Amino acid sequence: MGGADSTDRSGEHRAYIGSFTSGGGRGVTVATVDAATGALTPLSVAAAEEPSYLALAPDGRVLYAVSEAGSGAVAAFRTTAGGLAPLGAPVPVGGAGPTHLSLAGGRLLTANYTSGSLSSLALAADGAPAGPARVLAHRGSGLDADRQAGPHAHQVLPDPTGRWVLGVDLGTDAVRVCTLDADTGAPVPHARTALRAGTGPRHLAFHPRGDVAYVLHELEPQVTVCRWNAASGRLEPVGEVPIAAEAVPGAVRAYPSAIVASPDGRFLWAAVRGTDVLVTLSLADGPERPRPAGTVDCGGRWPRDLRADPAGRRLYAANEHSGDVTWFDVDPLTGRPQRRGSLAVPAATCVVIG
Repeated sequence: MGGADSTDRSGEHRAYIGSFTSGGGRGVTVATVDAATGALTPLSVAAAEEPSYLALAPDGRVLYAVSEAGSGAVAAFRTTAGGLAPLGAPVPVGGAGPTHLSLAGGRLLTANYTSGSLSSLALAADGAPAGPARVLAHRGSGLDADRQAGPHAHQVLPDPTGRWVLGVDLGTDAVRVCTLDADTGAPVPHARTALRAGTGPRHLAFHPRGDVAYVLHELEPQVTVCRWNAASGRLEPVGEVPIAAEAVPGAVRAYPSAIVASPDGRFLWAAVRGTDVLVTLSLADGPERPRPAGTVDCGGRWPRDLRADPAGRRLYAANEHSGDVTWFDVDPLTGRPQRRGSLAVPAATCVVIG
């Protein structure tokens, strides 16, 4: 394929970086990724309001950005040789403060933090989202009066089979499993997994094997290990692993933000705000037995997102408060990240490599 809109880049990877416009960000920054070093070079910027999370279509031809605003919306962009081209106007999601989005069952899904709900939008043939949104409202609360007065859906993602949708709710200390209605595409409740009260689950990642999931908690620095039964759509907690030292009076509080499993299934990595570190967990004892294997500085301040490149050779941390994306080489033996460089992106929120 040729021309200005070509997405055939001969194997070249791109980085798509969201940034909070209310914090001085410009929207979505597009950067090239050096194949040899992982270095990012800015290419272009696409305007978007408060793009706190991004998702690429499986074929890489469309990028979606969720707008974490009072009246939440999603924007779609066609990926081009020069960057991004808007694919229609942003579409309301029927929820407030969406913080995450993903694709499942031919639908675009969002987790709406402020309103505590999951939304599902249809997709047109060109990948553009279309309303009206089908919304599933969560109910409940948690122990933390400030952070858990009501439901706060923070992530929504499909399981590895694509049959189920999981919603991680910080406000109610729960992961909800849903299906999508075959006729309307609406999320339909199937099961609810309660996690330890007051821990505030934020994000979940599956082991590449597909039958183990790791839930990262924001209000207490730990990972809950769960067995996942794709046949029954049930998530079962089997253990907890701390990812920070015990609290010391006067010390900075740790707020975990993102968790990543290596493509080869040997390591987990977690980003922790406040202490501003990346934690490596080894899976050498098996997927259900992660153990801490080292901590390194995140290269900035307040790492809101963490991503691995497709090969798992590098990690990219989006540091919101310092306004940069820092990249790391991963030691193939220990999994330990080694800082290599950074790209200035004010109020960075999310990074996608594709």
